[in-house]
Amino acid sequence: MPDTPLLDKVNTPADMRGFDLPQLKQLAQEVRAETIDAVSVTGGHLGAGLGVVELTVALHHVFQTPDDILIWDVGHQCYPHKILTGRRDRIRTLRQGGGLSGFTKRSESEYDPFGAAHASTSISAALGFAAARDQQGRTNRVVAVIGDGSMSAGMAYEAMNNAVEATSGQLMVVLNDNDMSIAPPVGGMSAYLAGLVSGGAYRGMRKFGKSIVEHLPRPFVKAAKKAEEYARGMVTGGTFFEELGFYYVGPIDGHDLDNLVPILKNAAAITDKPVLVHVVTQKGKGYAPAESSADKLHAVVKFDVVSGKQSKPVSNAPSYTKVFGTELIKRAQIDPKIVAVTAAMPSGTGLDLFGQAFPDRTFDVGIAEQHAVTFCAGMAADGLKPVCAIYSTFLQRGYDQVVHDVAIQSLPVRFAMDRAGLVGADGSTHAGSFDVGYMGALPGMILMAAADEAELAAMIATSLEIDDRPSAFRYPRGDGVGVDIPELAAPLEIGRGRIVREGTAVAILSLGTRLQESLKAADLLAARGISATVADARFAKPLDLELILRLAREHEALITVEEGAMGGFGAFVLQALAEKGALDAGLKIRTLHLPDVFQDQDSPARQYDQAGLNAEHVAAAAMSALGATKGAARA
Repeated sequence: MPDTPLLDKVNTPADMRGFDLPQLKQLAQEVRAETIDAVSVTGGHLGAGLGVVELTVALHHVFQTPDDILIWDVGHQCYPHKILTGRRDRIRTLRQGGGLSGFTKRSESEYDPFGAAHASTSISAALGFAAARDQQGRTNRVVAVIGDGSMSAGMAYEAMNNAVEATSGQLMVVLNDNDMSIAPPVGGMSAYLAGLVSGGAYRGMRKFGKSIVEHLPRPFVKAAKKAEEYARGMVTGGTFFEELGFYYVGPIDGHDLDNLVPILKNAAAITDKPVLVHVVTQKGKGYAPAESSADKLHAVVKFDVVSGKQSKPVSNAPSYTKVFGTELIKRAQIDPKIVAVTAAMPSGTGLDLFGQAFPDRTFDVGIAEQHAVTFCAGMAADGLKPVCAIYSTFLQRGYDQVVHDVAIQSLPVRFAMDRAGLVGADGSTHAGSFDVGYMGALPGMILMAAADEAELAAMIATSLEIDDRPSAFRYPRGDGVGVDIPELAAPLEIGRGRIVREGTAVAILSLGTRLQESLKAADLLAARGISATVADARFAKPLDLELILRLAREHEALITVEEGAMGGFGAFVLQALAEKGALDAGLKIRTLHLPDVFQDQDSPARQYDQAGLNAEHVAAAAMSALGATKGAARA
């Protein structure tokens, strides 16, 4: 445990508001040490939090949180914030079952006024808080902290474009520039200029100048306004934000509390228009292993604090993500029309491998899922074979484009949906729970779910051969099951599942990687004298009606199993059976799916246990359907 004498005195931000600058600097160092030590125990997002330590200290020092609203975009940088807001005693439960969320969460603390885990929502939410404040006659202040990566999403600009109209009071956006370096600070002169343009004297002079200019003819008024904005924009890079109606301050060094604190105080006093404070920070700041890492240790498992070495478990099987990237490379080597698109997640989706092999055929569009989907639609319309690799949970953000720009036009875009199902420590915000339902609802969509890594390879091959409609395949986070993958997998017959194990009494129909648990369930049933068939559906759309009707006809009970929300595969099967009259003869059926709740973070094994989707749950559902008692035999 690090030595933290000042931090030990801070239970809430109010305890640090009387600190002077030397004390704030010491506090920042102690918060950084505590963050490093805590994440070494729990794993999680490290680099982003280390980059905003001084900014976090300064914001809670200047603003009267929680009365003043502070919203962190995405939230993966919020660990220092949690340490300072009464949650230090639980910080080593981050991302654990029953512990603190890895993101901001309204139910967790009054200092988390808005929950976030998807990017680019902070300005819209902050503007909502500002409008609510104005409507209710309050005077509290509202601050949104957004990273430069999140500023690649159109939603951020939609909010900024609306800000001047939606609120007449104070609203601050802090642009945390830690990667793109929109306009890096240039030594002391930059800090001096930022302090100058945020100060009352400059703003007073500016207002006086405007009052004089307003008496001049209209062309002179416009010319003077542009001259003043462009003069500041040439030095600070803020012209664009000024055009959106914001008062721009910056860029300033986000680690220099001597300048950061007074500039934030100046900016907080600006109430006649929204203000954007451009802060430049270093991701991973203050921890050498993070500073030297290519990804600044953005996301880590447990690690040794001294060396930074992570305790990554050794697997005998490749991750599904790596299988996807590797298989796509194989296909692209023989088909020059294949291109790949992702929305700011090249390593998370495996497209970093594809990008190394085919840099000219790889497109990272930033945090812009809507654009990614329609961009793919355009390429598909002109003869290319785009593969749109976006996490299931993030593809939700581009759903209108999937419907309108892809599905209605029957364009052959291939959607690779990583992180399908539950995702462990990232919790409900990142779980891929809904894609079977929302993709399966679309006419013409071909929707597959891989049961293992060899099946994933076959589904990639299948999607690339579909040239007259959209297709999608889903696969989970984590490692495969260790099956052999063919050198070049053959495509599947569209809409055909497979029988994996033959039985007589009950049929278990699995979609996706619960197939292994379904086979274990069959073993459990066999030990009780109950014979079970196990089938892999492969396709959620189109369904293998021949297989499903056979299972219904030849078995007393049918159990469907999926890693998705209700209203998905099980519902599709029920509807198909009803339409074909297969339920009329008294077939007993159970649909096992994710529970109708947003599940909190935990280990994947415990999450699936809580969801009732492990082998013993499948076996129990079968016995319940059969009305079997312990030890009963059904041949």
